[in-house]
Amino acid sequence: MKKVISTTNAPAAIGPYSQAIEANGMVFLSGQLPIDCTTGNFVAGGVKEQTVQCFINIKAILSEAGLSVDNIVKTTVFLSDMASFAEMNAVYEKQFGGAFPARSAFAVKTLPKNALVEIEVIAVR
Repeated sequence: MKKVISTTNAPAAIGPYSQAIEANGMVFLSGQLPIDCTTGNFVAGGVKEQTVQCFINIKAILSEAGLSVDNIVKTTVFLSDMASFAEMNAVYEKQFGGAFPARSAFAVKTLPKNALVEIEVIAVR
């Protein structure tokens, strides 16, 4: 059985998908773009600011599920350019208390709405 997780504290889905789905104690978050849910626009700045906003959105969805970043076991980071990896990584590292989740990171040709970064996570109860 699956449960849809949705909050107004993170951007609404921009397509036919859910912000997150919980199944068997695992919560699967859709990729989060750097959209400020109050404006509906990307945050100003570069990959650093966009990574911060992605995590703001991730934390809001996890909170709706009664979880936190401590529950994250796997992340996937999509970058528009691997030259931005170090800047993204500096922000990423600060999000966790030292027990880092498993991670994959990829450069992709284009992200939705031409974002610089998108991050998806899997969390467990």
